[in-house]
Amino acid sequence: MSIIHDLLAKAVSLNASDVHLKCRQAPYFRVNGDLVGSGFPAMSEDELRCVAVDLLPEHMRKKGDAPPEMDFSHDEPGVGRFRVNVFLSRHIPTIAMRFVKRKIPSFEDLHLPKSLEKLANVNSGIIAVCGATSSGKSTTLAALVNCMNMTSCLRIISIEDPVEYMFEDKKCVITQREVGLDTPSFHSALKHVLRQDPDVIMIGEMRDDTSLRVAMSAAETGHVVLSTLHANTCPQVISRILDFFPMEERNQMLMSLANNMAAVICQRLIPAIQGGVMPALEIMLNTPTIQKLLQKNDLGVLAAAIETGTEDGMQTFNQSIYGLIKSGAITEKDGLAYATNPESLRMNLQGIFLDEGRRIIG
Repeated sequence: MSIIHDLLAKAVSLNASDVHLKCRQAPYFRVNGDLVGSGFPAMSEDELRCVAVDLLPEHMRKKGDAPPEMDFSHDEPGVGRFRVNVFLSRHIPTIAMRFVKRKIPSFEDLHLPKSLEKLANVNSGIIAVCGATSSGKSTTLAALVNCMNMTSCLRIISIEDPVEYMFEDKKCVITQREVGLDTPSFHSALKHVLRQDPDVIMIGEMRDDTSLRVAMSAAETGHVVLSTLHANTCPQVISRILDFFPMEERNQMLMSLANNMAAVICQRLIPAIQGGVMPALEIMLNTPTIQKLLQKNDLGVLAAAIETGTEDGMQTFNQSIYGLIKSGAITEKDGLAYATNPESLRMNLQGIFLDEGRRIIG
């Protein structure tokens, strides 16, 4: 494991977010979104198999035949904690490791809008943090939980695969459960979670209709549910959720979402001028307008409602990126590359605002 220790130590020293190990290729780091060489030699198939076995936690070694894909956490002494995914490529292990910082960042550390702090005081409903892979969903979710931990007395239960950020009780009583170690599956944990007296339930990822049904049931009975979902925009989140259910249940699910979806946050990480990345956020809150559109299944107008809801704390990606460009945090070129509607953003930067959202809502 000495090579892994040295490799991970160098990755952390370079502020890398990820480490990639592939057979007969030198390890790579992801630094500020770019893949860079590690300077370490290529690894043979035997070396990679040994590394995979050494990284595997004890409870997974006891299972016998290993599945072709495995998620788990790994603590490297003196270096830090990593989320690990081991998968097969042409029957040879390939490894991706994500560094999880021990210090849980605040909203300020992450350059997130202070308006998100209000979500820490929500009494019930689902708060979904969404985005593509490596868009910082888990970190934003951890910052939200940490904000609750600092400000409210709550019973928080998390179900994660694997556990990433480790929380210490401040004002809250927090129990973190890892799938495979503390519970056999998400389904098993979700089946019993409402009997464990939670105020807040954090589900690492809503990945099927079962997790969504439990989330809805919990929200309807006065709980706060925090989770993540892979989707690129807030309207797309709603469509993605509906796709989990058969056609005959979707109208009922829309009514449940209208009543129980507290907020949807989508984010993208954009290279910052000063180095690192800056988050651009699309925020949809369950205002009366949003609730009415969900009830009427008028999903095509959601984007316009978000655009015109800035006084309520909502914003589109274009509005967020416009602010980042104007503040000098990101370049215009990068902003346009990450915008949902680059042409509209280009017009905004030239001082042209068509107020298309108000026209559509009107």
